[in-house]
Amino acid sequence: MHREHTMPSMFILLSVLAAGFGAPRRCEPGDEALGRCRIPEEENAACTDMALAYCQDVPYSSIMFPNIIGHRNRVEAELGAEYLLMSVMHGLLNGECSEELRLLGCSVLAPRCQAGRMLKPCRSSCEAVRKGCSHAFEGIEMAWPYFLDCDRFFVSDQEGCYDPLSQFKARQQIAYANFTDEPSTIIQFTYHTNAQMWSTLKRTAAKCAHISRTYSIGRSVEGKDLLVIEFSNNPGEHELLEPEMKYVGNMHGNEVLGRQLLIYLTEYLCSEYLLGNERIQTLINTTRIHILPSMNPDGYELAAAEVADRSDPEFNQEGHIFNGWTSGRRNTQNIDLNRNFPALTSVAYSRHRYRRFRVDHIPIPDSYWFGQVAPETYAVMKWIRSVPFVLSASLHGGELVVSYPFDFSRHPQEDKMHSPTPDEQVFKQLARTYADAHAEMANNNTDRCGGSFTNRRGIINGAEWYSFAGGMADFNYLHSNCFEVTVELGCDKYPSEEALYPEWKRNKESLLSFMEAVHQGIKGVVRDQHGNGIKGATISVRGIRHDITTAEDGDYWRMLTPGMHILTVTASGYSKAVKRINLPRSMSRAGRVDFVLKKVPYEPDVDDLYIPGMETYERFDPYNQFQSYTQRELGENGEERQEKPWWWAYFTQSGNSAPTWLLRN
Repeated sequence: MHREHTMPSMFILLSVLAAGFGAPRRCEPGDEALGRCRIPEEENAACTDMALAYCQDVPYSSIMFPNIIGHRNRVEAELGAEYLLMSVMHGLLNGECSEELRLLGCSVLAPRCQAGRMLKPCRSSCEAVRKGCSHAFEGIEMAWPYFLDCDRFFVSDQEGCYDPLSQFKARQQIAYANFTDEPSTIIQFTYHTNAQMWSTLKRTAAKCAHISRTYSIGRSVEGKDLLVIEFSNNPGEHELLEPEMKYVGNMHGNEVLGRQLLIYLTEYLCSEYLLGNERIQTLINTTRIHILPSMNPDGYELAAAEVADRSDPEFNQEGHIFNGWTSGRRNTQNIDLNRNFPALTSVAYSRHRYRRFRVDHIPIPDSYWFGQVAPETYAVMKWIRSVPFVLSASLHGGELVVSYPFDFSRHPQEDKMHSPTPDEQVFKQLARTYADAHAEMANNNTDRCGGSFTNRRGIINGAEWYSFAGGMADFNYLHSNCFEVTVELGCDKYPSEEALYPEWKRNKESLLSFMEAVHQGIKGVVRDQHGNGIKGATISVRGIRHDITTAEDGDYWRMLTPGMHILTVTASGYSKAVKRINLPRSMSRAGRVDFVLKKVPYEPDVDDLYIPGMETYERFDPYNQFQSYTQRELGENGEERQEKPWWWAYFTQSGNSAPTWLLRN
């Protein structure tokens, strides 16, 4: 019995194996394009009517299956990730290049059939689209789609091709012929989610890659990137004598207008530079600009979620008006970021009795690190310490005024006491620069939001308005060379979407003028006798107890008001140098004042004497309590774990195999 059953079973098995080995393996969609198999000739013959919904307006009606990448029929094409990408491309790329890319994709997924044979699209058309649109994919960290590979799936004119963009180009030419005005920047004045904000910044940097880049300074409590976009004619590099400035928005998550204005500003700077705007080109070619639209992306999401509830008929509107003032203000650790910086102002006040003690580059007290330090605060402090910023503005909401340091009262019992810095006149000039360029801020007749700013023309000393410790503006001034003001953009912290364009018009000139203000005062290089720059040299101005120090290559920038000034430059191990300068009011750019110091034997100076309770400037997070804020999550083999991009969910929810070809890494 056992023998009799074995032979037939073995015969059947061999027959099946023979049939399996004899028949060619059936191609899955996309396999032939990847070189994994070949489609039999008999499958390459069918022309059919156009049936793909997203390709109905192409200039031909007969298409061929299998298509260029191996889909055998309409169903396979529509179920593929390639077709899904085409259907969501407009939303992913915010409308940029979506029409050209769609037509190009249709020429591959639904190739033209003529006289019973397939016509392939022209390689030149593909290369033109890739050259003009690759930045849009880079902006959302998406790889160029494999099925739009110009070398593999498109052919030359000599091989006989057709241009899938012919009708699109013709429509464009007609539109341009009827367009008599000069080209201008187009901005979509809508709110941006965090994902849309990051996409816009990266897309803008990719579009203007020769003058911009994005980089992260850290992460929020919930792991969201604190993404900065930089503009410079040499992005990523500090250039000698080129001043650096920054804008920070959305420090309080529910104060969102500044966040939106900075997003619009990035798009404006990129577009206007490309259009040849001389003012913008001069600004970017002579300045290194850093823009952080959202310092508190976690808080923003909380505020945005509450605003979305307005449409709920069961929502308590009165409750929203009350809670909307504070919901999302703090980070998700319930920390107010503008009260979380080291309280250096009180240190400065307590040291004023020391004759030669100056209110600059005050070290962070070790005691600060025993408190709760938010990761957002930590990231910004490291940023301030790593870049030689000269000027800064933090954009807030709730009032219509520019406030300037100090924000902490010089008398602890006085909540509204004028508390000037040694650079009071410089700060007033900077605040006036923004307020005077604003459409309404400097107007004394403008209705305010409850505060009393009569005859102040839109500016006020922070502590005179109301006093608080741990603010970012005071920290910038007392710990670094940077002069920062706080811009309150209006009464409504979360204005309606309809108000975004009018607010942009009101603030655009102020934003530009303030950036240009970084070129006020003087600049120069401190060198030794051999022409080498001296890092860390101190530049003092007689009568102003606030010094600034030179950067890595010995260059410096000192914000000053017009008039006569006496400068003294010192550096450990070098001789002292003194110069008298006169800054006329007519100067539109910073004056150049260089110094050459001679090497001398080192002798301790009174400035080197230890002041009780003072730590060294280099001590930052001395106990490594917060170092984890800057560490990325690592995978099993110690490599940095790569999070999937925000758009990945579009493709993984479809049930098909995930299109890893869209991932850049």
